[in-house]
Amino acid sequence: MSPDVSKTGRLLADVGGTNARFAWQAHDGAPVTEVQVLPVADFPTLPAAMHAYLDGLDLGRPAMAAIAIANPITGDQIRMTNHDWAFSQAAVKAEFGLTHLRLLNDFTALALALPDLPASELRQVGGGAAHPDKAIGLLGAGTGLGVSGLVPDGSGGWVPLEGEGGHVTLPAVSARERLVMDGLTHLYGRASAERLCSGQGLVDAFTLLCEADGVALSGLNTAAAVTDAALKARQPQALEALNMLCAMLGSVAGNLALTLGARGGVYIGGGIVPRLGSWFDASPFRERFEAKGRFQGYLKDIPVWVITSSQSPALLGAARALSGLR
Repeated sequence: MSPDVSKTGRLLADVGGTNARFAWQAHDGAPVTEVQVLPVADFPTLPAAMHAYLDGLDLGRPAMAAIAIANPITGDQIRMTNHDWAFSQAAVKAEFGLTHLRLLNDFTALALALPDLPASELRQVGGGAAHPDKAIGLLGAGTGLGVSGLVPDGSGGWVPLEGEGGHVTLPAVSARERLVMDGLTHLYGRASAERLCSGQGLVDAFTLLCEADGVALSGLNTAAAVTDAALKARQPQALEALNMLCAMLGSVAGNLALTLGARGGVYIGGGIVPRLGSWFDASPFRERFEAKGRFQGYLKDIPVWVITSSQSPALLGAARALSGLR
């Protein structure tokens, strides 16, 4: 890497429990370019991954950086929930000689990008038209379950939410869901929504259902393998587990829509749902999203969109978080 420091260059990152996506922005308002995906398991620390990316670019050290990360941001010390990376924000800023370093939750960054997503990168799943001046909900299942949203600031802009809604208690409603919920509680001490609505959650639900039904299956120990067994082989417990994940995601999304009054719509990101394609549209998601008793009619009108962008929109949100800084 060149030792020179860029006067305006910005390092952008979207760090999850499986992959870290890096990008470069030449200056405020410039396009997001040089996107690369690095597996987090290949690097001992976040700074090591940052150095590897920057060394490959040979564009010099960035003046500032924004890092969206799958973790709550509550102070200088960051310790990832779904990976073993831990670091000090101040130490990272000093190591790279940054004038500004902005850490934000990955779904907060994704929320910041929502107003700029083109229709070509969205697929609507039910509901009517969005109310442009009302709150927006966001959630997505991947390595974990991210939850965020946008609320209008009263001046034509938006305020992103920074929370950890993926860790609310699992809203089981059927006997089979309660069976899985009890199994997850036994495994982890508590059954949060993320414990089912995630890649590991899909595997755990499948395993628990097989155990309950006396079915012995081996080799299906990844979310991709369980999904393939469900959609291609129509294996009963795999299909039930995948439908259960979608149903539970619908319940959580409906709760979020009611909490926020999200008549601006609800968006679904993350790594799992976009890969399901049109199968998801006929899953139990939408029925459970609307299944809120007296408020079924309220939720029936709220549109839900699956984000289908090929490039991580959270990188655009990270750029927005730096917008205006010099």
